[in-house]
Amino acid sequence: MDPLTSLQPLEGGWSGETFLAEVAGERSVVRVFASARHSRQAAEIQEALLRLVRGLVPVPAVREVRRAEPDADVPGLLVTEFLDGVRADLLLPTLDDDGQARLGERLGRVAGTLAGMPQLTGGLFADATLRVDPFDPDLDAWVADHAERLDWSDDDLAGLRAVADTAQDLLDQVGRVSLVHSDLNPKNVLVEPSTLEVTGVLDWEYAHAGSPYADLGNLLRFDRRPAYADAVLRGYADLRGDDPATALDRARSADLVALVDLAARRAANPVAARAHDRLLAIARSRDLHATDG
Repeated sequence: MDPLTSLQPLEGGWSGETFLAEVAGERSVVRVFASARHSRQAAEIQEALLRLVRGLVPVPAVREVRRAEPDADVPGLLVTEFLDGVRADLLLPTLDDDGQARLGERLGRVAGTLAGMPQLTGGLFADATLRVDPFDPDLDAWVADHAERLDWSDDDLAGLRAVADTAQDLLDQVGRVSLVHSDLNPKNVLVEPSTLEVTGVLDWEYAHAGSPYADLGNLLRFDRRPAYADAVLRGYADLRGDDPATALDRARSADLVALVDLAARRAANPVAARAHDRLLAIARSRDLHATDG
């Protein structure tokens, strides 16, 4: 890279890892993969993902990538272009019903586009070739693995197991896997505020091969305002040719994987705490579509 004339943390990015840089008057985003949670090839995997989806969904162009060298204490590095736009989570509350519907439908189409990118098997991407290390969690086993950390009553755990059984039956009907962003929600989407066009889908940290309904479930996890939620579902279902009611059931089922994992870490952050409350409401009502108020 050329010498940086400025480097500042990006609001909304990973703390201490994502920066806005300026080189010769041109802005870039610098992602430093310094945490122990990152694999040695994390930067290269994200570069490959951005190249894979570019032209199908809006993502930044890659300018530089560097693999981590742990022995030399050098972290992985990914430099991409800076994309204009407002984070959708900041924009959505300011929109009327028509605006929420327009943006919701576009987000649903992003989820539907990714769901149409097939993968041979579910799992985590292992290297820059996007080779998959197989991993396909069975919901019953997933709940059992997290039961101790959830620290719930026997009745609440029984309710969750019943919901997980129903959800697994629904997911078993799908029979395929696709590319999953895995953190597709408004905070990771940039939008042009006057046209409501999506200008960027960011933060592919948790991308993997999995359920084609997982990203739809993420988009519909917390924000259930009818104008927005109905449009997200419509955008997805129209693109994929799905029955909306069936797609919604499968989306809620696929999202249980993330909800259980987040709920077991409820003290970690407000999102995990909110996921815990939502999951507990689902378990107590034995209803995939339950809310916590």
